[in-house]
Amino acid sequence: MTGEDRERIRRITTRTEALLSGLLDIWEASVRLTHHFLSEQDIAALRPVVLEGLREIGHLLVFTDEQEQPLGFIGVQDHKIEMLFVAPEAMGQGIGRKLVARVIEALDVHEVDVNEQNPQAAGFYEHMGFQVFDRSALDGQGNPFPILHMKLSSLI
Repeated sequence: MTGEDRERIRRITTRTEALLSGLLDIWEASVRLTHHFLSEQDIAALRPVVLEGLREIGHLLVFTDEQEQPLGFIGVQDHKIEMLFVAPEAMGQGIGRKLVARVIEALDVHEVDVNEQNPQAAGFYEHMGFQVFDRSALDGQGNPFPILHMKLSSLI
């Protein structure tokens, strides 16, 4: 990761409503593009859950553009990636890879959960060195969206 990339990743300590609203917009746009298994009702029901997660997550890092506008973000709790989303217009630029690499290095991250119905995400994490070690039939809210539990392959 270049020094410029490091500078574009900011650890968020002050979570303003404007910032949280912008990150929630990134989440929703990303989910609409990648989580085809979610209905409009599912997305609406998840919005307040995600907003609360953004407020409460232990570590929140944001990748910004040159004008310091968020292009993607990652949330980490207890050495586990809990959320990673990139704005659709910024996908394919390595932002997700840079955020994951940063939290592995700086926060000793070694786990992530991925929706099984999002094979692109599972493939991304496999490319980043994670491997499935378990599966749950339900997501964290008890919905019938199977979850793949992944760990860095060096720890399995």
